[in-house]
Amino acid sequence: MRRYGWVIRLRPDHRETYLRLHAAVWPGVEQTLRAARIRNYSIFLHGDLLFGYYEYVGDDHDADQRRIAADPQTRAWWRLTDPCQESLAEPGSGHWWAPMHEVWHLTEEAW
Repeated sequence: MRRYGWVIRLRPDHRETYLRLHAAVWPGVEQTLRAARIRNYSIFLHGDLLFGYYEYVGDDHDADQRRIAADPQTRAWWRLTDPCQESLAEPGSGHWWAPMHEVWHLTEEAW
């Protein structure tokens, strides 16, 4: 299992739309994420920053990301959510959400 963290800016004028959409994420979008071996996906809000975290349990993250991107329902979802966001990713990186680098992780205590 590998952990991923991502960050993006939430456009203040789209805040309510974004929060309303995420109060009822489409089941098909959630199913596509699960089929792509994404687990424990959470999005947190701090001011105008969105922080996304998930755990990946597969063997080919890039291929599973392409699988998500190819899903018609997910693409329709993104057409609604992308205008709510302002990317912080490095231009030309191919990312919409900027990847974050893990600097520390607390593991379970050994007994």
